[in-house]
Amino acid sequence: MLPLRDHERSERFPVVTISIIVLNVLAFIVEYTAPDLDVFIQTWALVPSTLNPVTFLTSMFLHGGIAHIGFNMWYLWIFGDNVEGRLGHVWFLLFYLAAGLAAIAAELPGMLGSDIPMLGASGAIAGVLGMYLAFFPHHRVDALIPDFFGFWRMATIPASLVLGFWFVLQIFSGVGSIGVEGGGVAWFAHIGGFVFGWIVGKIVHASQRRSKIMLGA
Repeated sequence: MLPLRDHERSERFPVVTISIIVLNVLAFIVEYTAPDLDVFIQTWALVPSTLNPVTFLTSMFLHGGIAHIGFNMWYLWIFGDNVEGRLGHVWFLLFYLAAGLAAIAAELPGMLGSDIPMLGASGAIAGVLGMYLAFFPHHRVDALIPDFFGFWRMATIPASLVLGFWFVLQIFSGVGSIGVEGGGVAWFAHIGGFVFGWIVGKIVHASQRRSKIMLGA
């Protein structure tokens, strides 16, 4: 199931979402034009065996290839603008970074002592997806869905179905990765970021509704 776009316009121009996408693309260009890619990744990605505090931030802007950054930025473009519109620019930026740290915290315990670098915006973007689900479960999303014959068809479905399916896939993949050695996808970072975003989203949503009720009283 591949989301293509949602039907709801953002409440504000998504300047932070666009800026994050631009920064990720620029970081990707710097990363893959570095004289020594391995040294660059070992320096700026989060390596659990060393835990350089700076890399908790820089690792969120690095990616493992075109597909990695492409899918991440696509999901952020589709779902980030509405979340930014609801939170406001500054709070959205702070939330995005906090979701990235929450994702790292979910993945790191199983990686302690490892020399395998952790990198990517996936955990932070998973947080955005979780908050989108908390705020806008009934928003309509156009998505490509495979049928029983292997053909992809476009359908308009609720965001809750698109994001719920995505989250279930992360759980099954994460459970299946337990005990598997070597590098791969940080499934538990996705899960941790998503849960963090959903919980924070529910709290913010309830707070905003309460404020509107009080103002209307």
